[in-house]
Amino acid sequence: MTAVAVATDAVANTPPHGPRRQRMRAGTPAVYFVALVVIALMLGPVIYIILGGFRSNSQITTNPAGLPDPWVFTNYLDVLTESTFWTLVLNSTIVGVATTLGVIVLGLMASYVLARYHFRGRGALYALFAAGLMFPITVAITPLYIVVRDMGLINTLAGVVLPQIAFALPTTIIILVPFLRAIPDEIQEAAFIDGCSRLGFFWRMVVPLAVPGVITVGILAFIGSWNSYLLPLYLLNDNANFTLPLGVQAFSSQYSVDTAKVLAFTSLSMIPALAFFSLFERRIVGGLTGAVKG
Repeated sequence: MTAVAVATDAVANTPPHGPRRQRMRAGTPAVYFVALVVIALMLGPVIYIILGGFRSNSQITTNPAGLPDPWVFTNYLDVLTESTFWTLVLNSTIVGVATTLGVIVLGLMASYVLARYHFRGRGALYALFAAGLMFPITVAITPLYIVVRDMGLINTLAGVVLPQIAFALPTTIIILVPFLRAIPDEIQEAAFIDGCSRLGFFWRMVVPLAVPGVITVGILAFIGSWNSYLLPLYLLNDNANFTLPLGVQAFSSQYSVDTAKVLAFTSLSMIPALAFFSLFERRIVGGLTGAVKG
């Protein structure tokens, strides 16, 4: 008994994974250095574009990598006072909100069926949605254009929203199915005993419990829709219906000689997506973590 006790105390007092932890501590400075380099490479172009909007064209021509001297605010003021920018923001907001709502409603209902119902072909259907992750919109752009044209939705925001919902569903279902499968069967059985219907159980129990996953897929769908460029490029040909990415391209072509103003327009176009992602970053990570655990 004494030998066993001594051995137990020795194991208990031994730091877990001592050599491994020392190796991790020794490599921490290198990891931080690599992380800082990656962050600098990612933030460098963004900072350059933002600061470029505060410079004049002569400053950019004379010293492309310099700081604003003096600071010029007219570029940003000109963009903000023009109706073109706000029209683009409104169009992108409409497309983003409509896409997000469609993805949440359809994705949640489809995920509920795949997660809580047992039927023949369920695995094949789930695999089909998973395969959709490997099917980029670039491959389907030509047949997709024909379908939207035959529906009479060319040059309309609805023609952009519907395909975006379809291509966002695979990611939505992959994330939501683990959330819904993690709901204990005892809760469902208790709800049915209390007289709750399947639809009532869905609205009263499933939807509240799936809120973290719903927020995650909603944020991903909104950001993806906001940054979408290829699909609106093919389907929209009227400047009044352009989304923000298309508007940036059109603005840069129209004011190609005014580099400073183009940089200011581009900076203002980036701010909504960056702010939205920064505010809900923890929600995205938390939702994805919950999906992995589920």
